Amino acid sequence: MNHKTSSKSMASKAAKALTDKGASKIQKSLAASILSQRSAQKQTGANMEDVASKVLQSSKYSDETKSFAASVLSQSNDKR
Repeated sequence: MNHKTSSKSMASKAAKALTDKGASKIQKSLAASILSQRSAQKQTGANMEDVASKVLQSSKYSDETKSFAASVLSQSNDKR
């Protein structure tokens, strides 16, 4: 079990992204994952780890989306 949680500032950015009509589906998915990880009982699932990894490796995503992806990966399962 991973005991890391999303920071208050990252959670705030994620909440704004969820209500932003211009945010992409992938950005909203990452934002939702960040918000769900405000609690230490939650950790990134394997599917979301894969999505976040692909976002970081691609040049087509914005810096904010990549920031969300990095946050999601930082809270992944240490054993995966």
